[in-house]
Amino acid sequence: MYQKGRTFQALAREGVFVKMRGVKVVPARLRCGLFLFMWIIQSTAVVDGAGTHQGIPPQVVKLWASAFGGEMKSIAAKYSGSQLLQKKYKEFERSVRVEEIDGLKLVKRLAENMEEMFRKKAEAMKRLVEAAEEAHLQHEEDPNLQYEYFNAVLINEQDEDGNSVELGGEFILQPNDHFNNLSVNLSLSVVQVPTNMYNKDSAIVNGVYWSEALNKVFVDNFERDPSLIWQYFGSAKGFFRQYPGIKWTPDEHGVIAFDCRNRKWYIQAATSPKDVVILVDVSGSMKGLRLTIAKQTVSSILDTLGDDDFFNIIAYNEELRYVEPCLNGTLVQADVTNKDHFREHLDKLFAKGIGMLDRALTEAFELLSDFNQTGRGSVCSQAIMLVTDGAVDTYDAVFAKYNWPDRKVRIFPYLIGRESAFADNLKWMACANKGYFTQISTLADVQENVMEYLHVLSRPKVIDQEHDVVWTEAYIDSTLPQAQKLEDNQGPVLMTTVAMPVFSTKNETKNKGILLGVVGTDVPVSELLKTIPKYKLGIHGYAFAITNNGYILTHPDLRPLYEEGKKRRKPNYSSVDLSEVEWEDKDDELRNAMVNRKTGIFSMEVKKTVDKGKRVLVLHNDYYYTDIKGTPFSLGVALSRGHGKYFFRGSVTVEEGLHDLEHPDVALADEWTYCNTDEHPEHRYLSQIEAIKLYLSGEQPHLKCDKELIQEVLFDAVVTAPIEAYWTSLALNKSENSDKGVEIAYLGTRTGLSRINLFVVPDQLSNQDFLTAEDKEGVFNADHFPLWYKRAAEQVPGTFIYSLPFNTGSENKSVVLASTAIQLLDERKSPIAAAVGIQMKLEFFQRKFWTASRQCAALDGKCSISCDNDDINCYLIDNNGFILVAEDSSLTSVFFGEAEGAVMSKLLTMGSFKRVTLYDYQAICRIYAESSDSSSSLLDPYFAFFAAVKWLLTELVIFLVEFNLYSWWHSDFTAKAQRDGRTMLVPCDTEYPAFISERTIKETTGNIGCDDCNKSFVIQQIPSSNLFMVVVDNKCTCRDFGPITMDPIEIMYNESLKCERLKLQKHRRRPDTCHPFHPEENSMECGRALGLTASLTVTFFALLVALFPR
Repeated sequence: MYQKGRTFQALAREGVFVKMRGVKVVPARLRCGLFLFMWIIQSTAVVDGAGTHQGIPPQVVKLWASAFGGEMKSIAAKYSGSQLLQKKYKEFERSVRVEEIDGLKLVKRLAENMEEMFRKKAEAMKRLVEAAEEAHLQHEEDPNLQYEYFNAVLINEQDEDGNSVELGGEFILQPNDHFNNLSVNLSLSVVQVPTNMYNKDSAIVNGVYWSEALNKVFVDNFERDPSLIWQYFGSAKGFFRQYPGIKWTPDEHGVIAFDCRNRKWYIQAATSPKDVVILVDVSGSMKGLRLTIAKQTVSSILDTLGDDDFFNIIAYNEELRYVEPCLNGTLVQADVTNKDHFREHLDKLFAKGIGMLDRALTEAFELLSDFNQTGRGSVCSQAIMLVTDGAVDTYDAVFAKYNWPDRKVRIFPYLIGRESAFADNLKWMACANKGYFTQISTLADVQENVMEYLHVLSRPKVIDQEHDVVWTEAYIDSTLPQAQKLEDNQGPVLMTTVAMPVFSTKNETKNKGILLGVVGTDVPVSELLKTIPKYKLGIHGYAFAITNNGYILTHPDLRPLYEEGKKRRKPNYSSVDLSEVEWEDKDDELRNAMVNRKTGIFSMEVKKTVDKGKRVLVLHNDYYYTDIKGTPFSLGVALSRGHGKYFFRGSVTVEEGLHDLEHPDVALADEWTYCNTDEHPEHRYLSQIEAIKLYLSGEQPHLKCDKELIQEVLFDAVVTAPIEAYWTSLALNKSENSDKGVEIAYLGTRTGLSRINLFVVPDQLSNQDFLTAEDKEGVFNADHFPLWYKRAAEQVPGTFIYSLPFNTGSENKSVVLASTAIQLLDERKSPIAAAVGIQMKLEFFQRKFWTASRQCAALDGKCSISCDNDDINCYLIDNNGFILVAEDSSLTSVFFGEAEGAVMSKLLTMGSFKRVTLYDYQAICRIYAESSDSSSSLLDPYFAFFAAVKWLLTELVIFLVEFNLYSWWHSDFTAKAQRDGRTMLVPCDTEYPAFISERTIKETTGNIGCDDCNKSFVIQQIPSSNLFMVVVDNKCTCRDFGPITMDPIEIMYNESLKCERLKLQKHRRRPDTCHPFHPEENSMECGRALGLTASLTVTFFALLVALFPR
């Protein structure tokens, strides 16, 4: 009988031999045993591994694999020069010093560097604040002031006669490399006024006049800190002064939508964190245009809320209805995702019934009180926003019960419509509760009136004269002209902004708490990365930073755009939580420790995806973290265990190092900072190699460089120098590489130094993007080593890793890359000194494979099997299961499981490959627009009528007040109509698999029992590589096994789970300062309305309330 563990080869030696074509050659003495053996095979669904169909002899496949592996290693080693480079590093082995990296010491030093950089930015803002407040103090308001200033839109504009237009004039603009070659004026600032405001309004002209004093400080700040970029002052009156001066261009409709007062940096600096309940009247009188204005008002209020704020929306008539029923009785954080979710629900509101405001106010007060006691909100300012078309009473009994005498909750009524019959009652509510009343009669009035509440909330901070320095989360502001121009050239720029409020210091206005505006400057996230020495973090290491809310400021896995290289931002890109990228930390230990600004260490196994998410590296990371003092940020550093925890120091003379560094084939990592060439203008035109040379000459004491990095890059230049001559000799030898199969040889070192040699002329390269800026994963970057370097580092030393680049163009199937790592020592924890490799034509690579697969050991030269046979399919796959060679060329770069699902399934069962489950919490899914809530508006019977009325109103308002509603109209109904019936991209969470081969398995054979046949296969590892040859019997189609794909699957949340996710509030740290109210605050400036004249009784009663003891 067949015994477990006996192979087909063993049975063959005993005389049991079965030929594939059904001809049996069997000794008589074993005939009975054979029949029993065959019965066992046929009755078994899947026969475990040792046996295989005799038509695929394992020894022949092993012969093919050895022949192919030997030739490819010979070619790769020869043209890459790997053995020469390994030898050269060995020669320096005794003179280098290996050190273990102290992660805590490293992260603290990096945090100190960032603190210094942030401190300089904050000091520059303090100088602007002092200058602005002094200039305003000395200025006397003149309602008749006439002043010509440089309007950002009108500069260099001429009329029909060739004369400069009013508020224009000649304004010199010159390209400047520090400002990304945009044309700017480094001596003067410009002033931008929103389209819906009058350029020569008295308040604006006065503000522009006194703020001219900031020009001198702008220039002085830039001279003190040449790393500064845009500096600006956003006025509470609405104008925006920007330095350096730059030309602003309206959109195709003649509109500039930018209003500095609704930018996050302005709102965050002007106010304290707040808890807000928005009450929306949906009684019958709110039908039609009023309800539309109300919805737009609520949406504009949401725009003013930030990540440190909390809110909820309650619609009321005779009943109370939480707009999101799931969130009944609580507040949620005002992040982008939550705000967008509530906006969708606003579309579902409709008007009917009678408004019962007393019940709504009672619910709002109790909600704020209960939530405040939980300690989960802002625990600072509190406000109720009342959006209604009237109130029949003042409801003083409600206020007396819940808000007097302390008046800790401010009331902000927004009267919708032109009628003022109920304005007195609403204004009384505002005045009696330290709020502000406004009337909104048209859509054009919404934004300006909503902004008023911010200046009321800023009063306590102004009276306290607390100039809190605030830092925003990472964001992309594409409304600014410089951002728009940069997007056209290099894509959106992620940045954070440091901002400070500017107050009126005049004694006569002290208790009014007048906010003059906010000053700010942008800090691109790329500037933070420049302070991080990537060479100290190792091949897989990285630095990252988060905010007090746990949101990412910078992290190599943050993906803010829908598609790489495109402009469109994901809606929630600025509020991606650390737990969504470091998702293996299930209990948020790392995240919460960093939010709490602690210093410490954390370790876990992680699954890091590379190569556009198609491959995975399983690593064990040690995380080191600490806070960045003076900011709301915390910094972390991840170091992978093994070679990632070690660093080595070499030593060569400056003379020999510089000699070898200046070779023409040497390049340094563009985004690494060897020398800081941005700090002084005279250094900005230097390349990094030129800067290093100048630094080592000692002639430029102001040039700051990383001395340690320079010493190591000189060492690497000397050690790798001989390879240049080696490559050159290969290129000149015409007998070598005659078919030009090998195109490029390349190397990179741990210091960001790279060398490249072309064996063909550039025009003949099959992949033109490789090793260029277009190939972002293939070059040294600010936050990662090249992909080929990272993957080679995880291979067994001395072996090559082969891969097809997953590019977006057609060239992705035309080349094969082969690379290997160079270890400094033979020890397991030896640092990786460098990696080398070659790029070869795919056709050349495949030809070598097919040649090897025709070999056999038969003495007569007649092979029993060949990949040319119709009965078998031959594949070459890599360690992640991607096909490099197949008889069907369309399968090149396809996952093996899609071509051979049955075989891949068996390989997973046998442990030859393992499936790794991954999660993407920044994914994008395609859905049908009809399923979205936005389409519900199309079913509204008022829609057609209102669309026509809205068009007429828009045209009328454009004509009368020169304000364009097109952008609002287009973004609302037109965009929805365009999406209807089509698919659209939306953020989602997905789960998807990746696959990794088991290193210990060199060869495997197997049979798969299908419905009516057995499918056999042999898999054999290619020596000294990450490749496997797979030979599959194709006579058995095995249709009962479907393909195995790597397609992501959207994680669907049921309604209950969706609700829990909405309610879930991750741990956060509140800002350190809070200014909810001040005893000296003058709360009698509490609003305006159209033609409103308060009755003597109402005014007198409000005054009495204002004088209540606090």
